[in-house]
Amino acid sequence: MNDIRVVIADDHPIVRDGMAALLASLPGFTLAGVAATGRAAVREVVTAKPDVAVLDLQMPDLDGIAATKEIVRAAPGVAVLVLTMFFDDDSVFAAMRAGARGYLVKGAEQEEIARAIRAVAAGEAIFGPAVAQRVLGFFAAPPVAAARFPELTTREHQVLDLIAAGLPNAAIGERLGVAAKTVANNVSAIFAKLQVADRAAAIIRARDAGLGRG
Repeated sequence: MNDIRVVIADDHPIVRDGMAALLASLPGFTLAGVAATGRAAVREVVTAKPDVAVLDLQMPDLDGIAATKEIVRAAPGVAVLVLTMFFDDDSVFAAMRAGARGYLVKGAEQEEIARAIRAVAAGEAIFGPAVAQRVLGFFAAPPVAAARFPELTTREHQVLDLIAAGLPNAAIGERLGVAAKTVANNVSAIFAKLQVADRAAAIIRARDAGLGRG
């Protein structure tokens, strides 16, 4: 059986070196190329024609989502596995919509990464445990907020729900696995879209729609 050929794309040399060392230590894998930027990742994949491309989401010149779209378009036979520090819903679903077959959070065990590479190479879809919980939670969540506030994104619905529950931005960020600044940006967008002046007004609107009770 031929080795699974892998291209690694990450802007951090330590991550690239670590992944290269992992592949070298395990039977059945061959490192087909490395890249430090999104555009370089697309070029490397098109040139090397690997079985799997392991991409970070945050890379210079072309982020992992855009790079995934380009790879799926230019090299549809290559399976994309996202390996990133971001596991918020927006990132996960954007990667899936772009065509990624798998999604792992950095810090995953080496065997988990190897298993994920094998899985996507075989045509399967795979998520790390934390990501899988978010995917299941997304589909299990009642669509009350979406029906009441269609102008909000999925992430903004989640933030509004937690605002209505009385959580401050820092706690919301911890709950959703995103930076406090990202939450603040979501809050500003919510205020603008709902045309409310402050947090208290947003809470009233949200609780009237049944949010904040979870």
